[in-house]
Amino acid sequence: MKKSSTSAKEAQKRRSPCPVACCLDIIGDRWTLLVVRDLLLGRSRFKEFSASPEGIPTNILSNRLLRLRKAGIIEMVAAADGSRHPAYQLTGKGRSLRPLVTAMKEWGLAWEKGTRAAMKAR
Repeated sequence: MKKSSTSAKEAQKRRSPCPVACCLDIIGDRWTLLVVRDLLLGRSRFKEFSASPEGIPTNILSNRLLRLRKAGIIEMVAAADGSRHPAYQLTGKGRSLRPLVTAMKEWGLAWEKGTRAAMKAR
């Protein structure tokens, strides 16, 4: 099922109409898919993302969370524990990235020796 939430103005800002290029413009940097991976694993708080073994710097993490929100991939929600610090969750658009992240995990396990995964296949 294809859903498009991109306005004509946003489409004009793209460097290419290629869907692969458009996807990479949103999630193709070093850190963004790792944040999505963490959300898929059940993490939802800034401190949980910053504690991931890859060691994302907090300024970059803040930027990626904002970028993901603007792209409609995540949304900010009230924390389950009632604290004043926000939590994040994937939107439908964000949850649709699961097969992509799973495929990348499977590729890494098959081709990169010494890798291991916490993410379960669905």
